[in-house]
Amino acid sequence: MIKRKNIVLISISAFILIGLLPGCNNAPVRTSSNVLLNIPESKKEKTEETIPPAKPTYVFDTVKYDHKLVELANGDSSGRWPVKNQPYPLPGAILPFKRVVAFYGNLNSKRMGILGQLPPVQMLAKLDDEVKKWEKADPKTAVQPALHYIAVVAQGYSGKNGKYIGRMPDKQIDSLLSIAAMRKNMIVFLDIQVALSNINEELPRLEKYLKMPNVHLGIDPEFSMKSGHKPGTAIGTYDATDINYCSDFLAKLVKDNKLPPKIFIVHRFTRKMITNSKEIKLHPEVQIVMNMDGWGPPELKKGTYRYFINQEPVQFTGFKLFYSNDLKKGPQRMLTPDELMKLKPLPSYIQYQ
Repeated sequence: MIKRKNIVLISISAFILIGLLPGCNNAPVRTSSNVLLNIPESKKEKTEETIPPAKPTYVFDTVKYDHKLVELANGDSSGRWPVKNQPYPLPGAILPFKRVVAFYGNLNSKRMGILGQLPPVQMLAKLDDEVKKWEKADPKTAVQPALHYIAVVAQGYSGKNGKYIGRMPDKQIDSLLSIAAMRKNMIVFLDIQVALSNINEELPRLEKYLKMPNVHLGIDPEFSMKSGHKPGTAIGTYDATDINYCSDFLAKLVKDNKLPPKIFIVHRFTRKMITNSKEIKLHPEVQIVMNMDGWGPPELKKGTYRYFINQEPVQFTGFKLFYSNDLKKGPQRMLTPDELMKLKPLPSYIQYQ
């Protein structure tokens, strides 16, 4: 039995050896990985299922984000900046990686800001010039150009609804969007002045525009007349509950429509314009900017920023410059980008009116 087994083993070994020698056997031989040898590529059998490449996974650079927030604090030693415990934003966030430089106004009015004072081509050229000044003043921060349009206007007469409010028709907002499209990647802000109406009634009217990825929101407490006064006769106010309503509204739009985060501008130049600011909620879907909205000589404006923006931190900050009103009193000049780069914290949003 032992001899027969040896003979069988020798025969099998010889058969395998002959099969492996080139030209000795025409039968295909498969390796352990099931790849055919000595067979033309076109005739190879498909033995493995094709696996599609994995989609790239978005990885948010928290180190870069935190570094930029420290940079924006600009050496502030109060401990208020950067704002602590704020959420990291969703993909596509503009702030703090860019500084927004915006022209403000209404297409129907030359008195309400630079946006309505010049024909579109000239207006955009002037905005281009301001963008270049900011790029020079802060080469480390890219500039995001924007148009900030007053879509709901507080007015001096009561109107049919008795609320002293003028809602711009869709065709005018559409015109503004067409002007913005004349510049690549320009964003738009729609601003609301509620007068004797309220933000819960006015904000949903703009939902179809805010669903657009390049359209953001601004609200103006100055013209939120909860006291019942006629707009312009007293300074209005918003509470944290009003601001939270807006940010919740925007956050839901972002989530439901898979949008990049919205920038939410809140104007301010007095303490009472915003009450209970510590109760303002932050969301990954919304980036809140408290914008210093007062006009006057340079030192007055810097003081307003220091007392009502720096000392009541929310998230990001902004600063408004007036081509006309800032020149009414001595030294009759606007603050320059280089001067604003000395503020603590640095503004992430610059608005020209």
